[in-house]
Order: sequence, then structure tokens, then C-alpha cells
Amino acid sequence: MTDEANVRIQPKVKSGFSWGSRVALGLFLAITATTIWITNGLLTQRFTETTRSRALVRLTLYSGNLVSELKRASIVPQLLARDPALIGALNAGDHAQSSARLISYLEEIGAASLMLLDENGRTVASTDRNKIGSDHKSDPYFVDTEKSNTTVFTTSENSSGGIVFSYSRKMESNSGNIGVIVVEVDLKKFEKSWAGISDAVIVTDSEGKIILATESSWRGRTEEEALTVRSVPSAIQRTIQATTDWVTLPSDTYLLGEAVMRQETRIPFQGWRMTAFTTYSSVRQRVNGVLALEIMGFAIFLALVFYFTSRKAMLRSLIFQQETKELRQLNDRLQSEIAEREKAEKNLEVAEQTLAQSSKLAALGEMSAAVSHELNQPLAAMKTYLAGSRLLLRRQRSEEAVSSFQRIDDLIDRMGAITKQLKSYARKGDEGLSPVDLREAVNSALSMMEPQLKQRHVKINKTLPREPLLAMGDRVRMEQVIINLFRNALDATKTVPDPQIDILLTAGETATLTVRDNGEGIEDLDCLFEPFYTTKQPGDGVGLGLAISSGIVSDLGGRLTARNGRFGGAVFEVQFPILVKDVEAAE
Repeated sequence: MTDEANVRIQPKVKSGFSWGSRVALGLFLAITATTIWITNGLLTQRFTETTRSRALVRLTLYSGNLVSELKRASIVPQLLARDPALIGALNAGDHAQSSARLISYLEEIGAASLMLLDENGRTVASTDRNKIGSDHKSDPYFVDTEKSNTTVFTTSENSSGGIVFSYSRKMESNSGNIGVIVVEVDLKKFEKSWAGISDAVIVTDSEGKIILATESSWRGRTEEEALTVRSVPSAIQRTIQATTDWVTLPSDTYLLGEAVMRQETRIPFQGWRMTAFTTYSSVRQRVNGVLALEIMGFAIFLALVFYFTSRKAMLRSLIFQQETKELRQLNDRLQSEIAEREKAEKNLEVAEQTLAQSSKLAALGEMSAAVSHELNQPLAAMKTYLAGSRLLLRRQRSEEAVSSFQRIDDLIDRMGAITKQLKSYARKGDEGLSPVDLREAVNSALSMMEPQLKQRHVKINKTLPREPLLAMGDRVRMEQVIINLFRNALDATKTVPDPQIDILLTAGETATLTVRDNGEGIEDLDCLFEPFYTTKQPGDGVGLGLAISSGIVSDLGGRLTARNGRFGGAVFEVQFPILVKDVEAAE
């Protein structure tokens, strides 16, 4: 009986799995394959829609930035057409300083180039010296502008075959049309920014002609022609990866032989349209990553089943341990890849937030003009202190000379602080704000203006509160505003026999700084805070001080107003929100 049992058991050991185990294993494999197939379809559809939505968001941001740049540039011809210096040069026919003036505006405006044409279409001034004297009477931006009373936008081809975008406006005086101001808009910078992404982007005009593209060989063609062009490896070609897997993806069109998504949006400007082509490489990677995790889960489950159902426990245990070790290593690699992809997604979100700030960064040109304007005061003060130090050294009064040198060193530090505003202006929110004692800001500004006050013998009546008067803001920018008001008051009293400036700092619902002079007052209050408006002689200022001061006060949550005094002179009032004790403690 024992021998028969041994005989019966022996075949079972050699036969391996039973029919029931084989059926269960086959059923398990069928369920696994079905699950993976369904998961692949669902994830492919989901990730494709996510990628398409993100591409559409990026396309919306790109079109918004492009329209913002066009709108910003459209204001420039209106401002320059009213520039009294350029109008006077056209009337007098003297353009010795016109090119220099246009060059001084170029960095502040942020345009590609500026040209001033006379009434015959000849270039009389330009930021590009090579264009001076050229004839443009047959160019669209001259012909169309002559027939229009508004700003005209035109596109044209230059000598190298590139497309030039320009705004032009007719310049008029009492004698009628005297010339045309042409502002070339720099839109190629958008092509450079688009070239660093994984999308191919094109902008077409109302006729379907490509005017902007990440591929230079596409310009001047239609979209159908551009899709058939094959060039050397480029940004879009590098992003198209020839990935061989079993993930089936839909396609809107084909670019360089690869399936891509096509997204299109209308730009609200002269019938323009923007189109973006996005590859499916990210969809493949994300779907494969999830499927790999799913396969790993099924594999672990199957290994556990084998472990508990195996007849050879010790041998199966060793095999399972080895498989588990390998699966853990695979899991670590997959987790590392997932972490890297999550990091890439976070970087993408940061990049999208940065694009949302592009309009604010476009105003850095105006900030550059402000820094240049504000550095004139410390430079003038340094010149005065150097002259005084030279005289003191000749009289062997070295200690007083050292004191003057110390003041020069302080002015140099202040100039460095002023130039830091370009960085602080580009930051988001109120990162550079802190409690500021307005009394110290007023005293510091008066110290800066001390050489000019002594030279002019101006009487200063200063009334400040005894207790600290705090406001939340940037001290350097607040002092800029105060110095601008002092300087304007000082200039307004040049023709007065007994110049006098009253400074009053009071606290109520707001902190109010009043600067009053006994000059001739303000002639045009409506245009006072407009850029380039000034009543000073040429060379004394360009009319940016009050416009910049008004912008700074508004950014800090305050208000800058001006009026004529009851007994003559001008009165400027700056109001800042008071920083109360509870708010200060919370900060």
C-alpha cells in the first residue's frame, strides 16, 4: 500500500501545476491583459486631453503677450508725434539733435528702431545711422499714414527678406502735415522665446501667410506649405522623439512625418491667427509610466500567489526573494522617474506664472528712465562736495574735507540703492516693502538737496511730528518722490526774489506730506502728470519726474495731487496709508 501511494504521488510531483491552477493562471493573465488594455485607452485619452488643454493655455498666453506688445507699441507714435523737440526740428529743418533724441527714447520704449520722415518721405533722423537720407515715399507706412489721421500699422519686407512690423503716425503743426514718425515693433523676440519650448508656433495674417514662426524657413509660406518643408534639425525636430511602443495616439496633423496636436486661436488684431503644434512624447511617457506601475502590481500579486501555493516552499521562497529584490529596484527607478516628472511639471507651472508677468517686465524701460533721472541729483551733489573738498584741502582744513568725502561716499551708496530698483520692480507683490518713518525719509531727502538749497539761499520751513509716522513702503522710492517734489519747488522759485519752500508732514486718516512754494504756480493742471510734459527750458528736464512719482505713489497705495495755492505758488500733497500699531505688530 505504501509502495502504491509512492507510485501515485510521484507522477503528481512531476506533472507540475494542476489543470485548475493552469486555468486560474490563464484567467488571471487574460484579466491582466484586459485591464491593461482598458487602462491604456482611458489614460491615453485623459493625458491627451490634459496635454491639449495645457497647449491651449500656453497658446492663449502667447497670443495675449503678442497683443499686449502691439497695443503698448501703438501708443508710442502718439506720444512721439506730440514731442515738441521733433516738431520744432521738422519745422526748422534742423535735425542735428533729432537722431540723438530718438536714440535716447529707444531703450525706454523697447522698440526695434525709430525713424523720422519729412513731408517728402525722406529719413531725416533714425536710430540706425545707415537709414538717414533714405527715401520711403513709396513705402506703405508713409503712403497709408499720409491718408490717415490715426496711427497706422503696416507689415513690409526688408532687403534681407525678413518681415518688418511698424506703427506710423502723421506729425502735424500749424502749417499742416510736416512729416511721419515710424516705430518698428520688435516681434522677433517672441520667436526666440517660443523656440525654447516643445511646441512649434506660427502666426498667420488675414491672408493665411505666416509672418511669425519658430522656424525661420516657414515665414512667407502658408501653413500647408510649411508642414511639407524639411530643414536641418531644429527646435521642433528635437522635440519629436521616434518612440516605438504600443500606445496608440490620435493625430490632428503630421509635422516632419510625426503625428502632432494642432491648436489654433484667433488674435484680435487685423485678422491674425496663432497656431501651435504639440508632440505626443509627454503623453507616451506618462501613459507608459502608469502602465508600468500597473504591470508591476499584477506581477507582485502573481508572485505572492506563487509563493503561497507552491509545493516547494523553500525553493519558491528563494526565487520570490530574488524577484522581490528586482521589483524593488524597478520600483525605485520608477519612483525616481515619477519624481523627476513631477519636478518638471512644477517648473512648467513656474514658467507659466512668469509668462503672466511679462506685461509688468515690459515697463522696465520706464524704470530705466527713472533711474537715469534720479542719478542726476547725487551726481550734482557729488560735484559740489568735490569742489568744496578741493578748496578745503588748499586751506589745509583736512578734517572738513574728510567730512565732505564721507558725504560723497554716502551719495555713492545711495546711487547704488537707486539702481537696485530695477530688480525690486521686477519682483512680484510687496516683497520689498517695510515700515518706513516718513520723518526720516523727509530729512534724508533734504540732506540730498542741501547743496542746491545752500547755493540758491532758499528758505525752508519744515514742520514734522514729534512721534514717528510710519507707512508701509520702499524707503528709496519714497525718497525719490520727495526729492522730485523738492526739486520742482526749487525750480519753480528761480525767478522769485525771496524763494521759500514750506514742508508740512501731518497725521490723520492718512499720512500727508505737503510741499508748498511761492513760485508762479501751475499753468496746466490737467497735463501735469503726463509723460514728457514740462515747462522747463530744454536741457533742464524731459518731463518724467512727476509722472514717475505719481506711479510710485500709486504702487505704494497712496495718492499724489497738485493745486495752486490761495496766495500763489504750487502745492503738492502726497498721501500714504498710515501703518497702525496693530498692523505693524502683525507684520
